[in-house]
Amino acid sequence: MKPNIVVIGSLNMDMVVQAPRLPVMGETLLGKSMQFVPGGKGANQAIGLARLGAEVAMIGRVGKDHFGSELLSSLQAGWVNSTGVKNTESAETGAASIVLAEGDNIIIVVPGANARCTPADIETQIELIERADIVLMQLEIPLATVTYAAKVAKQLQKTVILNPAPAQKLPPELLACVDYMTPNETELAILAEGQTGLEECMDAILTQGVRHVITTLGAQGAAYKEKGKTLLRIPGHQVPVVDTTGAGDAFNVGLAYAIGCGHALPDAISFANKVAAVSVGRFGAQQGMPTLEEVVHFSELCK
Repeated sequence: MKPNIVVIGSLNMDMVVQAPRLPVMGETLLGKSMQFVPGGKGANQAIGLARLGAEVAMIGRVGKDHFGSELLSSLQAGWVNSTGVKNTESAETGAASIVLAEGDNIIIVVPGANARCTPADIETQIELIERADIVLMQLEIPLATVTYAAKVAKQLQKTVILNPAPAQKLPPELLACVDYMTPNETELAILAEGQTGLEECMDAILTQGVRHVITTLGAQGAAYKEKGKTLLRIPGHQVPVVDTTGAGDAFNVGLAYAIGCGHALPDAISFANKVAAVSVGRFGAQQGMPTLEEVVHFSELCK
């Protein structure tokens, strides 16, 4: 049975520039190419989940403009239920400027309509949450909306996964609702507020009410911890890298899908590592999201 997952988050149009290297401050470089591709952490994760075979609905906002129309079309073409995405006349569609170079990236996001996603939008689309098994969120929409959505999800006894990116200080009422938090190492350090060391930082978050912390470690895989239990690691995969832009999104996609399928957490993290490994070998956050068959094939190659 396929998992039913609601993604609440951002939709952006990404302007992606490929360059020979990342520029230093004040420097002008000649780029190799530029493309406009659908993005936003929320939309990326919704498309990725649908590619794996989940039943997916998205809640968010776009502007009533050309980019907004393109992003809605992208969701629909990717088999994502977009009825929860609201057109916003008072703001333009969110956008991101991304520079890719030497297997790495720098990103600047302009929230646009994403910043107008409110708790009222969650209330309007509560039926989508009622039908879901899992609610997956990020932090590219207002924190008050994420917090409200998490509270609603827990009242409805749904599993809440929070990808805390971009990282910021989070209120206790949100943390108390999170079943799985998935920071990378940079985000973990910000959330842990002055703690040092991987385990110490994860413990600092667990003491605030989060039930499981899963820290992504790039090619080294991931570490995870539950309060009062031993820190465990799941190894990653060394693969040729084309574009790391959607790696974190791909990991969250794999994790949410596997948890929704009822897999034990170590197996779910291992699956998520494989989804992320396949994704970085392709260009584009959404274009790089693999199908379930492609992840299974990659798993066979890893044996």
